[in-house]
Amino acid sequence: MKKSFLQSLGPGLLFAGAAIGVSHLVQSTKAGAEFGFGLLWALLLIHIIKYPFFQFGPRYAAATGETLLDGYRKLGKGVLAIYYILNFATMFTIQAAVTIVTAGLASKIFGFTNNLVIWSTILMAISIVILLIGKYKLLDNLMKYIIITLTISTVAAVSVALFSSKEAFDVIQILPSGSVEVTFMIAFLGWMPTSLDISIWHSIWSVEKSKNTLTKIKPKDAIFDFNVGYIGTLILGVCFVLLGTLVMYKSGETFSNKGVEFASQLINLYTKNLGDFSYVFIALAAFTTMFSTTLTTLDASPRAMNRSSKLLFDKQFKFGYWFWIFFLFIGTIIILQFFLANMGSLIKIATILSFLTAPFYAIMNYLLITGKHTPKEHQPKIFIRILSIAGIVFLIGFSIWFLSSI
Repeated sequence: MKKSFLQSLGPGLLFAGAAIGVSHLVQSTKAGAEFGFGLLWALLLIHIIKYPFFQFGPRYAAATGETLLDGYRKLGKGVLAIYYILNFATMFTIQAAVTIVTAGLASKIFGFTNNLVIWSTILMAISIVILLIGKYKLLDNLMKYIIITLTISTVAAVSVALFSSKEAFDVIQILPSGSVEVTFMIAFLGWMPTSLDISIWHSIWSVEKSKNTLTKIKPKDAIFDFNVGYIGTLILGVCFVLLGTLVMYKSGETFSNKGVEFASQLINLYTKNLGDFSYVFIALAAFTTMFSTTLTTLDASPRAMNRSSKLLFDKQFKFGYWFWIFFLFIGTIIILQFFLANMGSLIKIATILSFLTAPFYAIMNYLLITGKHTPKEHQPKIFIRILSIAGIVFLIGFSIWFLSSI
């Protein structure tokens, strides 16, 4: 029974591996450090708002045996073309954002060089080798251990911080008003728990798992797998806000925008509470988390571009997946050359772009899962439909609010 349960988990944990990265290690921790518990409402709200649209990825894949990209093509070639352009416009910045954080951690932990472009090149090269050798199966198996390790270390750190804190709890919630606060809020929500296009990646991984296991995944099992990963991202998001609050809020210390300094501050959040003896364990857990995000992103974006290219141009590209991997690799290195001095700006750009494109993915996923291309018996119930419509209104309204505030 235990083996069956572990085997049933896969794409949901890959989703968690992709999600628990910059949004948690960087944005959630900064939210706690700068606003205390004031943005917990936003953290919880955005998980509720985005839930249906992420869930529609594995739901559609299990119901039809196809990826969301196949569904977008059925909605119209124009829909797929919009996705193609959006993904092409954002994938380099997103890859750069997650890789530079991983590089900062690697530099702090392993030394060797402080040049983050060199570290980024090494990390992406290692990722490419892993994908070349292990492909989806290795990703699937590796992620189970990564998520377990991160969860144990994070919950332990938060527990110790809670018991050792002498500060009175101030749980007053706030609504950011200034342009700087609003910009941070959008960046925070943009990648919390992650950007909505990850629903497409999830559907691709679900189809890949079916191919690897040679069994058709039932929609009920696919949704359960997703829920495990999604709830995990929520719990860890709260944990990182708590850590930022308990250790840095009102301390006068702020996070650096430089990769190596930020990595030091991040690791110290843990070791300050657990003790110096835990440095190696915590540092490796943080690094492994970000490396998993770098790895999953480097795998998923090329898969998505390769599949959408085939559907858009009605042509099979023999080495399309590998073409897009190396194209993404080169483009990311070029971007890092320009943004190396200010990691914070890079992450802010990536997260804001993710939030502003969220309404498109929300609307397309909803139209697809409730339309004729999804079997009636696998379409969402009325509650999820209402939540979806409310979510679409929220995402559009919040985007308009942001654009009018800058």
